[in-house]
Amino acid sequence: MTGVVRNGEQQLSVEQQGEGPVVVGLHGLTATRRYVVMGSQMLARAGRRLVLYDARGHGESSPGPGGDYSYAALADDLEAVMDGVGAERATLLGASMGAHTAVRFALEHPERVSALVVVTPAYDPGAGGSLERWDALSRGLRGGGVDGFVDAYDLDSVPQAWRETVERVLRQRLAAHLHPLAVADALSAVPRSRPFENWAELSSINAPTLVVASRDEADPAHPLATAERYAHAITGARLVVEDEGRSPIAWQGGQLSRLLLDF
Repeated sequence: MTGVVRNGEQQLSVEQQGEGPVVVGLHGLTATRRYVVMGSQMLARAGRRLVLYDARGHGESSPGPGGDYSYAALADDLEAVMDGVGAERATLLGASMGAHTAVRFALEHPERVSALVVVTPAYDPGAGGSLERWDALSRGLRGGGVDGFVDAYDLDSVPQAWRETVERVLRQRLAAHLHPLAVADALSAVPRSRPFENWAELSSINAPTLVVASRDEADPAHPLATAERYAHAITGARLVVEDEGRSPIAWQGGQLSRLLLDF
């Protein structure tokens, strides 16, 4: 079942599967809702109500009003989705940008989070870091569409074993957006926003938390060390990472779903 949830002027495309305790999936920057569990039906079949939605500017959702792609706005959208589907509490399953949004929401609304699954987080409050790569990706998408984005991505930096898969997924993801220029806006804006200010804040999260990391060989954009910091900062959090030489768990919807159910 699909529909639209409104948050003021913002329209968010939402999909629901199954019945039972609610799991809300939040995708990463430039992705869409289908990339949270990669089409796996396992959660719905196991008695969970899986709620997936396209973040503002992504997929079938409308562009962010006023070009607002801050984590404050993203967390506010999450609250609107939960209200819109009648979910007072939920397990939050977020990847990358979605993981940062889920963490911010858990800090602001702890009473509404029954559990937290933080998948391949990349935001590090202590790292300055250059924003040029994000701006280059934004310019590439804005000026050259999918090909421009892929050119700016620098696939040569991806290990040969994963390069073909990464390029295929990038092209599929970028072709799935109704408003590609809004995605270009998000590429510049999201990395400039801060979901939280320092690691110490995460110690206040009291929801059971699972952190799913990727090894740097396959997914250098989401450093293993950063995921380890999240697992260390959130009290009682459990860290999981794929075996060496295997595809990241984040790329395997069935395995990710199974981890959530076991957790």
